[in-house]
Amino acid sequence: MTVFEAAAGPGETPPADAVAPRDSTSAAPTSVARLNATIRDFIARWNTVWVEGEITSWNVRAGNVFARLKDTQSDAQISIRIWSSVRGRIPSDLGVGDHVVAAVKADYFVKSGDFSFAVSAMKHVGLGDQLERLEKLRLQLRQEGLFDSSRKKRLPFLPHMIGLITGERSDAEKDVHRNAELRWPQVRFRTEYAAVQGDRCVPDTLAALKRLDADPEVDVIIIARGGGDPQTLLGFSDERLVRAVAAASTPIVSAIGHENDHPLLDDVADLRASTPTDAAKRVVPDVGEQRALIAQLRSRATSRLTQRLSHDIAQLEQLRSRPVLRSPDPIIDARAQELWLLQSRGRDALTRQLDGAGRRTSELRASLRALSPAATLARGYAIAHVEGGVILRDAADAPAGSSLTITVDRGSVAARSEGEIAEGS
Repeated sequence: MTVFEAAAGPGETPPADAVAPRDSTSAAPTSVARLNATIRDFIARWNTVWVEGEITSWNVRAGNVFARLKDTQSDAQISIRIWSSVRGRIPSDLGVGDHVVAAVKADYFVKSGDFSFAVSAMKHVGLGDQLERLEKLRLQLRQEGLFDSSRKKRLPFLPHMIGLITGERSDAEKDVHRNAELRWPQVRFRTEYAAVQGDRCVPDTLAALKRLDADPEVDVIIIARGGGDPQTLLGFSDERLVRAVAAASTPIVSAIGHENDHPLLDDVADLRASTPTDAAKRVVPDVGEQRALIAQLRSRATSRLTQRLSHDIAQLEQLRSRPVLRSPDPIIDARAQELWLLQSRGRDALTRQLDGAGRRTSELRASLRALSPAATLARGYAIAHVEGGVILRDAADAPAGSSLTITVDRGSVAARSEGEIAEGS
């Protein structure tokens, strides 16, 4: 049985002006309207099915959505339509790049011959599993030390060039530019546009980050989006992007979402800003505040310097008013007299010491002379030496014939011993 045969069921009333498709011949063809009606009636018998895929296009017209759903494992795609009556029953944050499961029923439009599927229900799929994997990755990266505050780079006080990665013509871009320029009108930007959700989010952001990080003029990089639901922010928790941010040499500010949003990029970035506006305020100093601070510091420095000079001048005047500095001559004269007396006393004491030492030296000299053998010789005595220079003390030590040396007061003479002389001879 063909499709057309199956489509012509009992009780069906085909258009009267054309034969049924199953009865068509070259001589009696069916009409396009009859063919389309037959196809529609056949497809209308299909039941609603649940299908899983990724949204690749999303166009809203007159309250209705016309989109395409792509198989996650191949290039197969289907067209889907979400009527305005159904939109209120599905998540309002659905868009391109979302991974969804949908209840669809085939629909064939007789007038245009278009085939599509009408959606009666749709929801995010796999978000729970994705969030679980995200938390496991967060724990792994924390254990590796990628979240440690010690590795985070300090932001420059006044960046000469700010790199900005954001969606083209996005509110995030406007917020960053407006608030940064209000705080410091001369601030400069180098902006790299990237998809902020969907399949292109990670590769676009990686490429933009690589270009900005390689630019020596860029002092800090802001990655800004402006919030979103966890599903649309998954790209900013991609491990490739997170590790690239950790390895970047330029300080990076994450301005992805509001306070309740927490992608992994927030943890690994050198600074997390709650919003793009907050990022601009934390990266660029306020010129008005800095001028006020400079004026305050200048005033404080002037006050302290004036106070110090006044204090030192007062101390100098006080010292100059003292009598010793006002008229120093009497003090110098008194000290001069005192110095002369001390010199005189010292001179007298030294003279007395020298005289005493001279007398003591004379006494010692006299004592030495009295004890000296020379004095004895001067009185007529002589000293006899035997051979070897030994003083002769015993006559027995000089037997007859011994050579003697006789020392007198003035010189010495040689002699020869005649032997010992008996007492009384």
